[in-house]
Amino acid sequence: MELNEKELLRYDRQIRISGFGVEGQIKLKKSSVLVAGLGGLGSPAALYLAAAGVGKLVLVDREKVELSNLNRQILHWTDDVGKTKVESALEKLKRLNPEVEIVGLVDEIGEGNVYNLVKEVDVVVDGMDNFKTRFLLNEACVRLRKTFVHAAVYGLEGRLTTIIPGRGPCLKCLLPMEPNETKTFPVLGPTPAVMASLQAIEVVKVIVGIGEPLVGKLLVFDGERMEFMQVSVNRLKNCPVCGSI
Repeated sequence: MELNEKELLRYDRQIRISGFGVEGQIKLKKSSVLVAGLGGLGSPAALYLAAAGVGKLVLVDREKVELSNLNRQILHWTDDVGKTKVESALEKLKRLNPEVEIVGLVDEIGEGNVYNLVKEVDVVVDGMDNFKTRFLLNEACVRLRKTFVHAAVYGLEGRLTTIIPGRGPCLKCLLPMEPNETKTFPVLGPTPAVMASLQAIEVVKVIVGIGEPLVGKLLVFDGERMEFMQVSVNRLKNCPVCGSI
């Protein structure tokens, strides 16, 4: 597989990164990524991954665009209200980068389809807004040996970790008990954009093979104080998900 002249020009600035090169861009072109959820996290993550030249993006979301989404879900605009988020995202991403294959599925991720979705891709981006689905994705990624880039936000706070099965802890190690959740939680729009941008960086690093991914580390962002903090996370020997691998 090679890059054409337009691709070489489109991706010129990242190709110049040390250790990236044309070879790294070809790795991206060969890769496939599942973006699970097209809300505050999934929207900017999908934008940056499409712009970076990931070969295939699989987008999954069952919801329609609502007016209350628009402070943070930047793929969706005012005239998209009432459309499915998948339809709205497809329109923007295909215009942004026609070189990328984009598949959109209007569906809910659950026990019946999670393994089929995960097995077809190289990396999964966690853009979900509930931990029930996050734990399903985590388990499928561990069982199928797929990288899972998790992020979550609340208000002006966010967190991020990268789960590579066999190399470090999984989401269940980090959160042995499913957190209590409220249906509607506060969030300032740029907060998920910060975390989603970091998710996109992690995805590219893992695929291209540059840098050090956040395996065994939780990156915590405090937007009120503009501080980042890293916390070490260990594997649980008796973890019901990853303890046996």
